Amino acid sequence: MSPYALSIIMSSLATGTMLTLASNHWFMAWMGLELNTLAIIPLMTKTHHPRATEAATKYFLMQALASAMILFSSTMNAWFMGEWEITSMSHPISTTILTIGLTMKLGIAPFHMWLPDVLQGLNLLTCLILSTWQKIAPMILMIQIYPQLNTNLLIVMAILSTTIGGWGGLNQTQLRKIMAYSSIAHLGWMTLVLCFMPSLTLLNLTIYMMMTTLMFLMFMNTMSTTINKMAMSWLKNPVMAASMMIVLMSLGGLPPTTGFMPKWLIIQEMTKQNLIAITTIIALSSLLSLFFYLRMSYSISLTTSPNISNTFSIWRQNNKNQMFMSMMIILSTLMLPITPTLINILN
Repeated sequence: MSPYALSIIMSSLATGTMLTLASNHWFMAWMGLELNTLAIIPLMTKTHHPRATEAATKYFLMQALASAMILFSSTMNAWFMGEWEITSMSHPISTTILTIGLTMKLGIAPFHMWLPDVLQGLNLLTCLILSTWQKIAPMILMIQIYPQLNTNLLIVMAILSTTIGGWGGLNQTQLRKIMAYSSIAHLGWMTLVLCFMPSLTLLNLTIYMMMTTLMFLMFMNTMSTTINKMAMSWLKNPVMAASMMIVLMSLGGLPPTTGFMPKWLIIQEMTKQNLIAITTIIALSSLLSLFFYLRMSYSISLTTSPNISNTFSIWRQNNKNQMFMSMMIILSTLMLPITPTLINILN
């Protein structure tokens, strides 16, 4: 792809998200979401492969349907209530349709079916953008209208997301599909606490984006797309493989890594709301996700695949992203001690 075309596409991605974040009018927010969708499709079809074309088609159809629902719900709310402002979404039917549209854009269960297939057909850089940057605008819109959202509907979606996200990743060997189901499970945790403490949802989104960005950068650095290729990364880059294992523990939410912090705070908040049964179900379903993270860590650290290729070890070479990745690794593993400070900020 031409550098000029790539710069225009990346600028459009940034502009679409910023337009949605800065808008006060539903039509402007919808325009930002559409700009986001249209800008990433050329990145999906850059490889000229049938799987990439299939992924781009599925993504376009799902995003177009979700955008139509968002525009329809905002128009219906303006018709009945006379308000186009984002924070004035008060009609119950409009709010329900809007919630379904935004969850379809995010890939929250039961509207998650497109996400694993789409990620599997893309290269790792586009998967990184789709799993992180494309989640910002819809999630911020949900945070803005959280007082009007249907709490029971969001709780059901959260339970389905954490369960399906953990269950679906158990028998996967493709890393991109595993990261897709990981995204679904993490979005379930964010959705669960959205109506009770939206600042905690924002914290969870930030930590999820940080850890997911780091994992995809490591996959690109070690050229890993399957668990078998990831198991051979120890021979190519031992330092990166050890770091990958630690970040996987953080994604699974094991203490004392950073990934444990949002789960801890969400469980604490849900317990304060006297939702003990729902909290127990969510916590138990996260064990399913933890299983495939541990399986990936086992493949990296405790198995050595036969190195039949003639590739030389590259782990001693200088990497231009080494400093950035080192900082991300530190943030992804060692932020738990600052939890009391974050609690004071959130409250």
